Amino acid sequence: MKSNKRIIRVVDYDSRWPDLFQIESKAISDALGDLIVHIHHIGGTSIPGSAAKPTIDIQLEVRDVNELDGNNAAMEQLGYTPEGEYGIPGRRYFHKGNPDRIYHVHAFNAGSSIAKKYIAFRDYLVAHPQIAKEYGELKRRCARDCDNDIEKYGDLKNDFIKTHEKLAIEWMRGR
Repeated sequence: MKSNKRIIRVVDYDSRWPDLFQIESKAISDALGDLIVHIHHIGGTSIPGSAAKPTIDIQLEVRDVNELDGNNAAMEQLGYTPEGEYGIPGRRYFHKGNPDRIYHVHAFNAGSSIAKKYIAFRDYLVAHPQIAKEYGELKRRCARDCDNDIEKYGDLKNDFIKTHEKLAIEWMRGR
């Protein structure tokens, strides 16, 4: 029996990550069609030069997440496991690859505040490479200190994320 325990590792930026996002987002777009309003590359792999877990995070903005629920079979055909909201109200979450999750898909209604927050955070880190570097270093420390506990890994990053999400939203409003 395979273990579902994941090793949490943070690696140097890989220039192939944008291409992997493009390939996977095309497959998702083909599978879900006009349900999708926008597809975004988010998370650590979307920040050029930044250290990250080697998991491609894809954000879908869809017409209606409830309608997406009826398309779980299409995502399963692509190798994804649907997980429902998975702790974030209004989100639909899918992952692909076990035990190493190679792709995460986070779907929200188009224009939702959470979707906007994720985009603001990404754009803020891209525009502020020194902060992105600090975040990458923090992620390395968190991976080292979390004992492969994904919840602990998230908790260790939480203060940084909350602080910089607020700054990112303010920065985005000022643009």
